[in-house]
Amino acid sequence: MSAVAATAAEKAVPTFYVKDEHDHAEGSSTMLGFWIYLMSDCLIFAILFAVYGVLGTNYAAGPAPKDLFDLSLVAVNTTMLLLSSITYGFAMLTMEKNRVAATQAWLAVTGLFGLAFLSIELYEFVHMIHEGATPQRSGFLSAFFTLVGTHGLHVTFGIVWLVTLMMQVGQRGLIAANRRRLMCLSMFWHFLDVVWIGVFTFVYLMGMLR
Repeated sequence: MSAVAATAAEKAVPTFYVKDEHDHAEGSSTMLGFWIYLMSDCLIFAILFAVYGVLGTNYAAGPAPKDLFDLSLVAVNTTMLLLSSITYGFAMLTMEKNRVAATQAWLAVTGLFGLAFLSIELYEFVHMIHEGATPQRSGFLSAFFTLVGTHGLHVTFGIVWLVTLMMQVGQRGLIAANRRRLMCLSMFWHFLDVVWIGVFTFVYLMGMLR
């Protein structure tokens, strides 16, 4: 078979995957779509905060925040998430310098801080349930577990996304598509940081003052 015939045969075979990464018009459509997603997530958390605001004092003769919350533990947990936001910022700075190994290292540190945050949160949940403070015990506990648990699920998803991106960067390097994905995850991660500050203030601090 001649080279021309082989080329023609190759063109005739349909492909059902993207062979090369492309810029999606410099990523504008991707970034716009992600901003829309973040706004929808803002609405979800706004609703959960509103629900907690309504049910947060309905203890049903059960335990109140002062009986359950350990502010020192929550402060450590908050520190873990804040540090993870800082290390992700370092990852973005090294990405701009096109340093793949350093970017991967900072992403790994970010993931470890995220895992520490989730571990402490799970410990808190298990301890509360062991004390009989289950979600069905009162309106306060239902709203608490829903709000804090939803944030925890978002952090879990963020860690899975982080590991996936680390694998993609390891395979393809800091190409334009991976930079765009890292930027989207950066916005998502900092968004979770801001939401947690609201949770820490509105749920834990104000709960201890009641």
